Amino acid sequence: DEDFIVDETVAVTISNKGYVKRMTLDNYRSQRRGGSGIRGSDTKDDDFLERLFIADTHDSLLFFTASGKLHQLKVYRLPALSRTSSGRAIVNLLPNFPPDDRIQAVIPVRDFAQGTLVFSTARGVVKRTPLFDYRRPKAGGIIAINLDEGDRLIDVAVCTDEDQVLLGTRAGKSIRFQVTDVRSMGRASRGVRGIKLKGD
Repeated sequence: DEDFIVDETVAVTISNKGYVKRMTLDNYRSQRRGGSGIRGSDTKDDDFLERLFIADTHDSLLFFTASGKLHQLKVYRLPALSRTSSGRAIVNLLPNFPPDDRIQAVIPVRDFAQGTLVFSTARGVVKRTPLFDYRRPKAGGIIAINLDEGDRLIDVAVCTDEDQVLLGTRAGKSIRFQVTDVRSMGRASRGVRGIKLKGD
């Protein structure tokens, strides 16, 4: 199918309730100072836009869930809808997506050969894995990180060896370290302690 899809740059929006869509960039126009703007999306009363990013239609979207699973979808498989529509529910686009799970991070990828993924969990665990290990998706998703009981994935970022990681806690404490301080490990591993948490 991909050979018949035009490779173009689109804007992808994802709402807090999990509604997604793609739009061509000509939906947006440059405005001068004092412009009133245009509506970027129409959401339900208790919903709001959480993510907006630019991607190419041939890119792969990596959806990381709170339970530590990874689902993958090509950008051209997202519904192409109007600027004012609310989008379609992601759970209807990803097969075998558990209704009680939640998407924590979305990363567009074109080249899996470069970069590493850094994971962080609610209990302060971090993990670094080559992006290349996530190149082969399965219909029902794959394990991205093994989590301890009661833990959940917070966020995932693409990093290089020159980057630094900054972890922050609810109590306002933080720690900063070089990405390479976390040893690289396999896809279905747990990770190491990134920050020691006290209480809740």
